[in-house]
Amino acid sequence: MHKRWLVSVSVILIGGAAAYCYRPRLVEWVRASLGDFEKHGANHKIQPDPKTYDVLTKELERWRKNLSVRYSIAKTFTDRAAVESDARAVLEQALPAMMHCWLGTPWDFNGTASGPGKGKVACGYFVATVLRDAGFKVDRYQLAKQPAENILRSFLPRESCELTVDQAFSAFASQLVLEEPGVYLVGLDTHIGFIIDDNENFRFIHSSGLRPWCVVEESVDQAVALQHSSWRILGNLTADSTVLKSWVTGKKIEVKGVQRAE
Repeated sequence: MHKRWLVSVSVILIGGAAAYCYRPRLVEWVRASLGDFEKHGANHKIQPDPKTYDVLTKELERWRKNLSVRYSIAKTFTDRAAVESDARAVLEQALPAMMHCWLGTPWDFNGTASGPGKGKVACGYFVATVLRDAGFKVDRYQLAKQPAENILRSFLPRESCELTVDQAFSAFASQLVLEEPGVYLVGLDTHIGFIIDDNENFRFIHSSGLRPWCVVEESVDQAVALQHSSWRILGNLTADSTVLKSWVTGKKIEVKGVQRAE
């Protein structure tokens, strides 16, 4: 059975003076919670980890509330930018950790699992559920049913979404590693998932309708669905100020494509 280390820490923020004190602890804790993921390349040997996921979800909400308090009392653009920077650091560590907890969860085209290992999950529901559980105030059912472009546009302005059609994968991959690091949403012809880009390489995390038919983390060379899609739309969630502000303040995310009652 695949084991992960679970380290519990208490993060106490006291006004603006503590703004950066917890960031190293956060990074250390999330990396510890990942345990030896990077030592196990075979996705089929990794089991879903709902216990770690529950802890990450609760801790992340605690951090979000702490940042929300700081943001509410921030008086200057510089103060607000500092909170957004910390929010980005939090999300860029915690979101991949949450995704890792889903690895091995079975895929199904109609899967609506509410958490890792709690049934089967379609690609849209995997994305929508991770984002909801990370603290984004969004209706996962509405979001998951939308085409990829609407999912991205629910979070990001149009100018922050890059669409390419019939671009060779080698060109796409080469360009991506030059882009700003972060947690990306990527939509394909009939699919959606996350890309984690650290400016050296990237990994594609998604609920795969291809072998091994489960949530997987794939390297550039392994990402068959990403390679063979002729249509790709990409947006960096954690680099966008509007996204960070929405997360910190708990603003409701309006899902694009949903008919609103008059």
